[in-house]
Amino acid sequence: MALKIRLARGGSKKRPYYRIVVAEVTSPRDGRYVEKVGTYDPMLNKDDENRVKLIEDRIKHWLSVGARPTDRVARFLDAAGLLKRETRNNPNKGKPGQKRVEREAVAAEAKKAAQEAAAAEAAAPAEEAAPEA
Repeated sequence: MALKIRLARGGSKKRPYYRIVVAEVTSPRDGRYVEKVGTYDPMLNKDDENRVKLIEDRIKHWLSVGARPTDRVARFLDAAGLLKRETRNNPNKGKPGQKRVEREAVAAEAKKAAQEAAAAEAAAPAEEAAPEA
């Protein structure tokens, strides 16, 4: 039986409230769980002490028997000092997608062609005026 410490959503529409629960990996997000070990209320200010409430001794127990926290719960546990979470680094996340790169290349070519046409048009009247003098 593989266990996860994860969030189970409650609350009404556009007013989320989460229970931090220990559940089997195969059970649904808001479905059956083994034990409730805390709460998370994202509607409260970040500095409010009631935003995240943890039952620390039960969380330590479940971590000791092999329950793995999800990334969001691992952040909470790291902030509480219960678990050391390694920071993740994804340098490709901020890069634009392939289609955007292609669109920008096409736009750059069009801009360059427009500048060359404008330069050629500006040079043409100057060439016509020069032979008359």
